[in-house]
Amino acid sequence: MNVGDELPPLEVRITRAQLVRYAGASLDFNPIHWNENFATKVGLPDVIAHGMLTMALSGRIVTDWLGDPARLVDFSTRFTRPVVVPDNDEGALVEVTGKVGALTDEGLARIDLTVKFEGKTVLGKPQALVRP
Repeated sequence: MNVGDELPPLEVRITRAQLVRYAGASLDFNPIHWNENFATKVGLPDVIAHGMLTMALSGRIVTDWLGDPARLVDFSTRFTRPVVVPDNDEGALVEVTGKVGALTDEGLARIDLTVKFEGKTVLGKPQALVRP
């Protein structure tokens, strides 16, 4: 593992059906994640994905690349822009890229991610620390 190594890119689709399943699993039934009328009344363009769902799906780029999710030590980000999920079977396409940003003195590697929806970043400074 070397600084600059790129992870294979990942594309994930988030659908309304996934939002319903995630709401049930997380107990986050906020209507901005399933009710178009409510979402637009509070100023959103439409129903949006749960931030933690977007984060979790984005983290797959790291765990898939590592082959062993136990090598993931830490994963953090800030939520900067919503992922708008249309009411169709295709859902919202989220594109994830990543590369090794640094090797630490503790023997870990920092993986820097870029997570985009419609060409715009949706997660701020997403980073993972992993055991090489």
